[in-house]
Amino acid sequence: MNKAPETDLHALLDQPMPDRDGHFGPYGGQAVPPQLKAIMDSIAEAYLAIRETQAYQDELAELYTHYVGRPSPIYLARRLSEHCGGHAEIYLKREDLNHTGAHKINHALGEALLAKHMGKTKVIAETGAGQHGVAMATACALVGLPCEIHMGEIDIAKEHPNVVKMKILGATLISVDRGTRTLKDAVDSAFEEYMKDPDNFFYAIGSVVGPHPFPMMVRDFQSVVGREAREQFLAMKGELPDYVVACVGGGSNAMGLFTAFLHDLDVKMVGVEPSGRGLGLGEHAATLTYGKPGTMHGFHSYMLQDDEGQPQPVYSIASGLDYPSVGPQHSYLKDIGRAEYHAMDDEACLKAFMDLSRFEGIIPALESSHALAWAMQAAREAEPGTRILVNLSGRGDKDADFVADKLAL
Repeated sequence: MNKAPETDLHALLDQPMPDRDGHFGPYGGQAVPPQLKAIMDSIAEAYLAIRETQAYQDELAELYTHYVGRPSPIYLARRLSEHCGGHAEIYLKREDLNHTGAHKINHALGEALLAKHMGKTKVIAETGAGQHGVAMATACALVGLPCEIHMGEIDIAKEHPNVVKMKILGATLISVDRGTRTLKDAVDSAFEEYMKDPDNFFYAIGSVVGPHPFPMMVRDFQSVVGREAREQFLAMKGELPDYVVACVGGGSNAMGLFTAFLHDLDVKMVGVEPSGRGLGLGEHAATLTYGKPGTMHGFHSYMLQDDEGQPQPVYSIASGLDYPSVGPQHSYLKDIGRAEYHAMDDEACLKAFMDLSRFEGIIPALESSHALAWAMQAAREAEPGTRILVNLSGRGDKDADFVADKLAL
């Protein structure tokens, strides 16, 4: 699909996203067996009913305020902006300051509460960088539900601090040693466990991916980020930013930020993927940049795939971004031209990681550092007065030892 003219774009954005069948344009849906479709439909029905109850809304709002620490602040990174030439101002939405250190707690609490209200007996989740795993373990400890986290063997070795946190919080950690031993295989493993008893288990997907209703649910829970950011920026500057920027793996933190700005067509929305070590097979995970439409894990979206439609091996220095597909709403926003997507490599990511640490005293997650790297590049080329808002989706505690080894610090 070519980029839509502005008048058509308004009309497209006014359509329900998703529609009643869980589609964002041609993407999304439920590419699952009939038995599982019935279960997904029951989750959608329960979610749509429970989310409207005052008790659920009040409990979630109270936890966001008094447990997570919302609203997270917006911070002008003055020294970093000067380092990038001083033409543009780089602002950070500080999701790294949330309890558990990332945006993941926003949807983890929503999903854990939903599982509790539905009477489920166990929550199952996958994790890459470990932030979703820590957030789900935290939320399940809070609501009193057993939690089982599936994580690839490579990511377990790489993200040791988060592994320890999950165990302390009482989660059962399942090491996945097949395939690439990273996020895609952790998803497969978690889904297989979920299918053993889907009537009693709840699969808490960690991004805006999977069959309907998960892309909608996770987006809805994460949309608090964008709502806050839009109000905060208007209060600070009296106008909206020129750019809103976020990293994209599955795409939950980006969709959380983008949702509030969808109809503000003067605000450019930029998703940043990992181009990793290069463009060879298994060297990157830039799905929207280099992929094509395909189907995996129960939904249709852009996908890095071989000639038979099977997922290709992927890589990112950031464990939370190495996924061969992407949220279906991102695919739709790309096709209609409402959002643009770029890719930054490992070198640029590591430089952004170190620059923010050294210039602002903020150690970012490697995932967030991809978005920051693009923003720094854009700032150097920007017109004077340009304002760039980056969703700093997580803090870098989990990555500090890895980066120190990588850079021989």
